[in-house]
Amino acid sequence: MTAEAREAGPQEGMAADGESPLRIALLTYKGNPFCGGQGVYVRHLSRELVRLGHRVEVIGAQPYPVLDEGEDLQGLTLTELPSLDLYRQPDPFRTPGREEYRDWIDALEVATMWTGGFPEPLTFSLRARRHLRARRGDFDVVHDNQTLGYGLLGEVGAPLVTTIHHPITVDRQLELDAAEGWQRRLSVRRWYAFARMQRRVARRLPSVLTVSGTSRQEIVDHLGVSRDRIRVVHIGADTDLFSPDASVPQVPGRIVTTSSADVPLKGLVFLIEALAKLRTEHPRAHLIVVGKRAQDGPVAQAIERYGLEGAVDFVKGISDAELVDLVRSAEVACVPSLYEGFSLPAAEAMATGTPLVATTGGAVPEVAGADGETCLAVPPADAGALATAIGRLLGDSELRARLGAAGRRRVLRHFTWAKAAEGTVARYREAVAASVRQDTRRSAAPTRAARAAEEAVAAEKPAAAEEIVVPNRESRATC
Repeated sequence: MTAEAREAGPQEGMAADGESPLRIALLTYKGNPFCGGQGVYVRHLSRELVRLGHRVEVIGAQPYPVLDEGEDLQGLTLTELPSLDLYRQPDPFRTPGREEYRDWIDALEVATMWTGGFPEPLTFSLRARRHLRARRGDFDVVHDNQTLGYGLLGEVGAPLVTTIHHPITVDRQLELDAAEGWQRRLSVRRWYAFARMQRRVARRLPSVLTVSGTSRQEIVDHLGVSRDRIRVVHIGADTDLFSPDASVPQVPGRIVTTSSADVPLKGLVFLIEALAKLRTEHPRAHLIVVGKRAQDGPVAQAIERYGLEGAVDFVKGISDAELVDLVRSAEVACVPSLYEGFSLPAAEAMATGTPLVATTGGAVPEVAGADGETCLAVPPADAGALATAIGRLLGDSELRARLGAAGRRRVLRHFTWAKAAEGTVARYREAVAASVRQDTRRSAAPTRAARAAEEAVAAEKPAAAEEIVVPNRESRATC
């Protein structure tokens, strides 16, 4: 689509790509954007799909998705498909009252939790299948956001497209590597038991989207999905919201990072150790973590061990505007992850013009770019390298300005939600066309079979006629 067409918007009755608008069901079993990247994905992708002229109904469970609103978003709606919300605060792993049970899916959800498993991908998929089948004909395409549950196999009322951000098996292995003692390892294996289901489901999916080339290779290697069924559609930052603003003062020594959970995957413990090293030469260095503070665990222990109570702050529940200003106020943004399937925090920080230090874990380099050009890149799980790179930026304002500007240009060129929506719609069109071809083949099959039967009968007629010819006199005499 040309820039002029994009600015003009979709024509009356048509989507921005010149085709008929699509009715899209976007499924997410965990959709709150403050709980991680999946919620961010649903929020921004749904908005941009509607701006392209399509109708999007987000169908989600608790914590429910947060969707954008506006006069240009009348085609965006939310349908709540409630679970028992067993992990809600302040009573996670709660046992629901008898009056809360509605059906056998609820019982399965509780039983799985009681035995140490994580039921939500399976139980959401079962509820979603029931909901979608009851509304057959309402949607042109169903887009699953990494539920990968058994319920989504088979007929769901429309062609299915599935986004896999990265295989959950990567998270599982990193947690197993960090687990101490057989009991903890057993607990991790039980919690991630749903990964076996996701692997089986992924292999049978007709159309898979992922967010990076690195994730595509991981999906092939870990889940056994055929490469030719996987399409890469990069996601990105809201570049109107995450943008530079010189009026926001930078706080000397401020480092900002995002960590939605205290899990080994995020590498936060290595950034804490790096901060301790860094403060010997940069005593004003301090860290702001966007995320919930864990009361115990590796990160809390590291903060206590290095005496960093006054140098590390956690913030959560802040508005978008507050988050953007927080990133703008930092002299350095950091992504210390051991692995990422994409890295929205990297793209968002770069979009604000804040210079970035990032590891080379997973797809992070695919987003952050080359070391010394658009970021400073360091190996994962290397606190010393993190400290050196951050210290280099804190001490060099010209380097900060150069990397920040280059990072912003890279995001504008490659990683915006508008581009992500356009690429996703193209994949929807492919899935719908493939479904039509399949339906055509199915409907034509009886016709072909009947024609083949007729031809076979016709071919057999001469032989049958010869068999019933009255034998001539000689043959009778022979008998």
